[in-house]
Amino acid sequence: MSSSRSRSNYTSSHSGRKGSKTAQQQSVRQLIESLQTHRVNTLTELCRIERVAATCESEDDARAFQEPMTSAWDYYVNSNQMLTELHGLTRSYPFCGDILTEAQLRVRNDPESNRSWNLAWLCLMKVKDDGLVAEYANSEASKPYMWGGRQPEADEADQLAKCFEYEWEKAIDKMLRHWDGTPTWY
Repeated sequence: MSSSRSRSNYTSSHSGRKGSKTAQQQSVRQLIESLQTHRVNTLTELCRIERVAATCESEDDARAFQEPMTSAWDYYVNSNQMLTELHGLTRSYPFCGDILTEAQLRVRNDPESNRSWNLAWLCLMKVKDDGLVAEYANSEASKPYMWGGRQPEADEADQLAKCFEYEWEKAIDKMLRHWDGTPTWY
């Protein structure tokens, strides 16, 4: 009797693992489809899927995520969703879209940028590493349209630049906190 129980337990547990693997493969397919159809296009959700992709036990599953994940990050940046989320984080001093445009241009011209599939992360790091926030904060703060058409005094422009810089840096840092480490291929 104990041997029939053992076989029964083995069969249940064995088929449970097989069912679990099938469910996992179905889940992987659903996540990949959500990336391909852009049903998922927020930083938080893309990072969640990225973490799932990074922990795939199957090498085939991990490989299956590469192109859709790369495309999803590219779409996130190019569809202006990233800029929209940055604007949501910088309500007092809206984030300057030219910073992202410049960061993206620099990433695309950087031979080291192939170290990651994640265009958003690469752009955020380029903004930080190249000091783009300070550069654009100073430039934007001294533009006459920021001052009702008049040329600002140097101290006025400097004060506004510091406000821009503080809020924009805080937003970049908040977005970068979504990653524990570098999202890289190797």
